Amino acid sequence: MTTVFTRAAIVAGVIPPIARRFVAGETPAAVLERARRLDERGVGCICNRLGEHYERPGPAVEDRDAYRALLDDIAAAGLDARVSVKPSQLGLDAGESLFRENLAAVVERAAARGGFVWIDMEDHTTTDATLDAFEDSVAEYGGVGVCVQANLKRTPDDLERLAELPGKIRLVKGAYDEPTELAHQERERVDDAYRDCLDLAFERFEGGIAVGSHDPAMIEHAIERHEAHGTDFEIQMLMGVREDAQYELADEYDVDQYVPYGGRWLSYFYRRVAERRENLTFALRAVLGR
Repeated sequence: MTTVFTRAAIVAGVIPPIARRFVAGETPAAVLERARRLDERGVGCICNRLGEHYERPGPAVEDRDAYRALLDDIAAAGLDARVSVKPSQLGLDAGESLFRENLAAVVERAAARGGFVWIDMEDHTTTDATLDAFEDSVAEYGGVGVCVQANLKRTPDDLERLAELPGKIRLVKGAYDEPTELAHQERERVDDAYRDCLDLAFERFEGGIAVGSHDPAMIEHAIERHEAHGTDFEIQMLMGVREDAQYELADEYDVDQYVPYGGRWLSYFYRRVAERRENLTFALRAVLGR
C-alpha cells in the first residue's frame, strides 16, 4: 500500500483521502476552513504548518512568514484558533539566534493581532533552548505557551521554573526515543510521571494548563485536579484521534484540536499510523464510508 499511496500522492499533488483524517490540507485556506468547522462544534483549533529540522535559513524564514500571514487571517476571520511552531522549524538546527529571531517575529505578530503562539517541544537536545526562548518571549509579549514532556526525568524541575512565568504549559507524555538515563521508558512509569506532573501543575500554575493527552485516565485525573484546585485548564488532542470524545468533552470543558496542514504531510501521516494500528483502520473506514 505504501508504494501505491506515495506514487498516487506525487502524481495527484494532493493529500489522498486516507491521510485527510489527520491533516487538514496543504494550504492555509484548508486549515482555516477546518477551524471554522471546529468552531461550529465548540472546539478550538491549533494550526501547525508541517515542517521541521531545517538546516538552512531559507525554509525557516518561509515558515516564519507563513505563520505571520496565518495569524493575520485568523484575526481577520475572528476564528477561535492559534498557531503552534516547532523550534527546528524556525531554524534551531541552523543556529539558536536564527530560531530566536524567527520566533520573536511570529510572537510579535500574534501580540499585535490578539493571537496566541504555542511552542512545541522536540527531543531532549532542544529542551534548554526552547524553554529559554519561551521565558524571554512570554516576558516581552505574553500570549505564549510551551510544551513539556512528562517522560523526561528533568520535567518536574522545569515545571517549578515555569510556574513563576505568566505563560501557559502543555503537558504531554512525550513521543521521542530518548536515552534511558534521561527519560522514563516503561509505560506505567510514564503514566505515573504524567500524573505527578499534573498534580504539580494544578497546584502551582496560574497561567493555565493544557492537558495534551488522548488517554481517558489522564484526562479524568486532570478534571479531578481542576475540581480540587480551580486551576484553568484545557484539553488538547490531535486531529483524527478520538474526535467524538473531543466533541463530547467540549460540552463541559475547553477543548482544542491540534490541526496540521501543509505540503510536508507524508511523514506526519506515517507517524500517526505507526503510533496506533487503529489509526489506519479509522482512516480506511473514512475512505470507504463505513
